[in-house]
Amino acid sequence: MKKNPQTSQVAGTDSLDKQNINEKNKQLDLNRSDASEQALTTNHGVKIADNQNSLKSSVRGSTLLEDFILREKITHFDHERIPERIVHARGVGAHGYFEAYPGNEKFTKAGFLTNTSVQTPIFVRFSTVQGPRGSADTVRDIRGFAIKFYTQEGNFDLVGNNAPVFFIQDGIKFPDFVHAVKPEPHTEIPTGASAHDTFWDFVSLVPESAHAVMWAMSDRAIPRNLRSIQGFGVHTFRLIDANNKAVFVKFHWTPKQGCAQLVWDEAQKLAGKDPDFHRRDLYEAIEAGNYPEWELGIQVIAEADEMKFDFDLLDPTKLIPEELVPVTPIGKFVLNRNIDNFFAETEQVAFCPGHIVPGIDFTNDPLLQARLFSYTDTQLSRLGGPNFHQIPINKPVCPFHNNQRDGIHQHTIHRGQAAYQPNSIDNNWPAETPAAAENGGFESYQERIDGHKIRQRSESFSDHFSQARLYFQSLAPHEQKHVVDAYVFELSKVERVHIREREVLEVLCNIDLDLAQQVADQLGIKIPANAQKNKQASVQTSAKLSLEAFNPEDIKAKKIAVLVHDDVNQSNIDAIQAWAKAEGAVAEILTPKPAPVLNTDKAEVPSDGMQKAEPSIAYDAVIIVDGDNYDVAIQDGVTKHYLLEAYKHLKPIVFLGDKSQLLDDLNLVKDEGTLADQDFSAVKDHFKKLIRLHRIWAREAAAEAIPA
Repeated sequence: MKKNPQTSQVAGTDSLDKQNINEKNKQLDLNRSDASEQALTTNHGVKIADNQNSLKSSVRGSTLLEDFILREKITHFDHERIPERIVHARGVGAHGYFEAYPGNEKFTKAGFLTNTSVQTPIFVRFSTVQGPRGSADTVRDIRGFAIKFYTQEGNFDLVGNNAPVFFIQDGIKFPDFVHAVKPEPHTEIPTGASAHDTFWDFVSLVPESAHAVMWAMSDRAIPRNLRSIQGFGVHTFRLIDANNKAVFVKFHWTPKQGCAQLVWDEAQKLAGKDPDFHRRDLYEAIEAGNYPEWELGIQVIAEADEMKFDFDLLDPTKLIPEELVPVTPIGKFVLNRNIDNFFAETEQVAFCPGHIVPGIDFTNDPLLQARLFSYTDTQLSRLGGPNFHQIPINKPVCPFHNNQRDGIHQHTIHRGQAAYQPNSIDNNWPAETPAAAENGGFESYQERIDGHKIRQRSESFSDHFSQARLYFQSLAPHEQKHVVDAYVFELSKVERVHIREREVLEVLCNIDLDLAQQVADQLGIKIPANAQKNKQASVQTSAKLSLEAFNPEDIKAKKIAVLVHDDVNQSNIDAIQAWAKAEGAVAEILTPKPAPVLNTDKAEVPSDGMQKAEPSIAYDAVIIVDGDNYDVAIQDGVTKHYLLEAYKHLKPIVFLGDKSQLLDDLNLVKDEGTLADQDFSAVKDHFKKLIRLHRIWAREAAAEAIPA
């Protein structure tokens, strides 16, 4: 690589007596001792290879927006003289660590992905998109899933969602999308929901949103808990290896706990009874030592294969079916420590897609390109200026040194006179690190660019419906039913009939005519005989798009409600508790009142909670224990409602001993999820299998007869 004529030497230093300079600086006590012999870095610890030239489209071309080094440097300068997030305001965070698997050096030179002996600290923030900080956790919404890796080469922020696609293709439309999904300006209604006119007006007029809307109408948008969601980087990125060879990648992270969802009635009830349900669940799981774990993987595409698909890799409304490109595991991460202070950590953490490290780089995805600017610009307003990287939760774990000074909330007391570069006063420290050096500075991938500056969408971005159809047709029958129900519910809240009709006739008809017809029938919309159906995707179905593909191997951290009354059978309680402990599950004894109950030997059975205060919607399964007390149980309205609600929400239920009579007395249809026996040990293995499968979907038709 040729030396840059501006960086090959510091102007005038060859003719100066460095020893005399150093001696004089010592006398003045102006040496920057904190930066002596240190690499020049960004504020996030990434070593800088070239501090003299901005990143351009060509030697004489325009400067590129993705130049995060330029933007950080200029932005900090702009704010050197001396409020909630617009989206993703409702968040919850936790600390953890990342460990790389062997063999990743064939993809990247990033140290945290190639050094298997290091645990990289991470901070993860989950969030909903639409609602403010006071909104409920369980609303229908896409979830943000952002990870900050505190690597030895600087901070890397992987800012993703629990859906692999987004609603728009170009970042210039992001303000429009957010304005449309947010509460309507004349009423500030609805909070945390997309079921209103402006959202559906926008998406029905912007067909590129069709795929992401389908994900938002699916069970993915009402997760059972945050431990059971997938994460996706959405955009296509590049990984760069030590030989400067690049591959395209899509990031995926998959929960070891399996994927699980709420049913709609359950989600609505939780929003009222426990709006903090998701954050409470995450906190309690970590405190109990049930640490959530995900496997990080990538879909790898050679540069030569960039154009081989029937969609564009740079289109953020498209995913790559795993049948075309499987996911390669590259590491795992675990959340094992709760925060100490919500404001200092979860509220002040600043994620920016532009925070990358050597071995990772961007692509020309037009939504990603805008995010590279927008996130940093947002943090300037939220966190009061350009020094947000000095807040402990954002601070790199590796050293960082540069010439950026002052600004609001400056914590560092800088020394020395030479707050510029090149300089001779401090021997040009901190200095650039050539990219070719060991542990070299960041160098942007030298992608060839040849074209005109233009405002135009590529024709390869024009298919808006085939992948939405792929997603819908890949779902299990009960998941497809839930999508239909979600469209009907949401569109029923839209007051303007022409918006409902446009969504059905111009969007859903182009996705799947059966889907459109089911929605239209319930909304009273007539579909004409010449309704269109768009072209098919090259892959007709993709198994990994259904939540059914991600059942867990165990029932660790699953919560089981154990209903008891006075004169309860202690032997079954003992068997349940021993089994739950061995399986790593949480079995809580729920009593009619907060006080203990008595077993058949008149000994106290301690209460973990009151049935009325710990509703079935907070648990994954229910057991009602036998004893000399059937008359008490059948007359207990709370207990009867508990069992009916759990049945309606398709949960496994065990009726022990005399309580099996409740199946008939409550008019419940017996199915594979209603187990009855004298002895819990006889049903525990089948019960475990049912909990792993999460819901008794075959019960759904019968459950609809149960009052909400």
